[in-house]
Order: sequence, then C-alpha cells, then structure tokens
Amino acid sequence: MSQDDLDIDFDAIQRRMDGAMIALKVEFASLRTGRASAQMLDNIQVDAYGQMTPINQMGTINVPEPRMVVINVWDKAMLSKVEKAIRESGLGINPVVDGSMIRLPIPELNEQRRKELTKVAAQYAESARVAIRNVRRDGMDQIKKAKAAGLSENDQTIYADEVQKLTDNAIAALDKQLEQKQAEIMQV
Repeated sequence: MSQDDLDIDFDAIQRRMDGAMIALKVEFASLRTGRASAQMLDNIQVDAYGQMTPINQMGTINVPEPRMVVINVWDKAMLSKVEKAIRESGLGINPVVDGSMIRLPIPELNEQRRKELTKVAAQYAESARVAIRNVRRDGMDQIKKAKAAGLSENDQTIYADEVQKLTDNAIAALDKQLEQKQAEIMQV
C-alpha cells in the first residue's frame, strides 16, 4: 500500500464538523427569541400544489419592525394554506391575514416559554454534538484502517491526537454558540 493510502484526510473531517456547526446555526436561527426574524420561518413547510413547499417559496418575507414579520403571498389561493402552516408550526405566533399579506406580530416571550426554548436549543446542540462525535469516530476508524495497512504506532498516535483536537475545538465552538443563543433567548 502506498503512503497516500495511509494519509488521513483532516480537511474532510474538518469540513464535516463545520457542516454540523452550520446546521446548528440554521436550527438556532429558526428559534424565536422575541425579536422578529425571517429565518424563524425557515423550517415551515406549506402543503401547496400537491407537495410540501418551504414558506419562503410562497411569498416575500419582510421584517418591517422589530416585532413584526410580513409575508406577501404571491398566489392568493395559497393564503389560507400559508396561514394554516404557520398556526400549526409550533412557533406560538397568531397570523393575521390582511389582503394578500399575512402579518405575524411577535409577542413578548414569557419566562416559561423562554425556558422551554433554551431546552430546545440545548437539544439542537446535542444533536450537533452527536454529529461531531460521529465524524470523530469515522476519523478514528480511518486511522485504525491505516494502522492495519502499515501506519506506525507513533503516526497513529499523532493522527488520533489531531482528530481529537479538531473534535475538541468543534465542541468548544458549539458550546459557545449554545451559550450565546440561550443568553439571547433569556434576554428580556
């Protein structure tokens, strides 16, 4: 086996860990924090034209003021379906239909709802931690295969330490993001 076959692709490991962090950021953006954000609607799907369609493909989403999101639905026939999808999304927002627009007034979060949202954020973070650990496991498996193919014990230790360092850095960044998101949610 050639030396190239023994190399561990640390860039691929880093990319996969970064992918877990990006997915976490997207999930965090969908959490309501008491301030209006177009991203809070990203996970909502509308049953339109015989298939589930992301809400941002049903109309233009604007944030005209800190506590208001406005959706200008392009097809008026879909207005009630968009409204229904928002009501059933679990965001806790009561949509108001105004012509071809849907207004989403963002109410203040009460203390209980804030605590629930911090728990949801923690669940999202735990899913990302699991994804990062899976990438770590795959990297360690690559190292074991390389050892079987002739990688020296010393190189195996160096590679394993590098994979662990990438994992530790990713988990630390994840924990920092979670802490920031929970502080943002709890901010009154």
